[in-house]
Amino acid sequence: QVQLVESGGGLVQAGGSLRLSCAASGRTFRNFCMGWFRQAPGKEREFVVAVNWLGGTTDSVKGRFTISRDNAKNTVYLQMNSLEPEDTAVYYCAAVPGVVCYYQEFRYAYWGQGTQVTVSS
Repeated sequence: QVQLVESGGGLVQAGGSLRLSCAASGRTFRNFCMGWFRQAPGKEREFVVAVNWLGGTTDSVKGRFTISRDNAKNTVYLQMNSLEPEDTAVYYCAAVPGVVCYYQEFRYAYWGQGTQVTVSS
């Protein structure tokens, strides 16, 4: 079992930055691909970006978002720059065993509770 806890969300003005963190516990962190998804009000949850333990990333071409991980701290980060009101959503951390990362949320076995990001115009 893997437990994921996100933090770092909040309210920010358009053009600002936030860094989300996701702390993992329970199993060997480096054996997992770690991903970020988000769900805006009234919309389906969508893939943002993912990173495997080697540092290889898979992204949805957001451009402004960068994922990184610290295997020693069992933590994955999402650096979000030049935020726009359209980025307002609940951001979720997710994990899937193995070195391959996926776009599809059904592939991810473990999920955090989510952290709210609100971008004001």
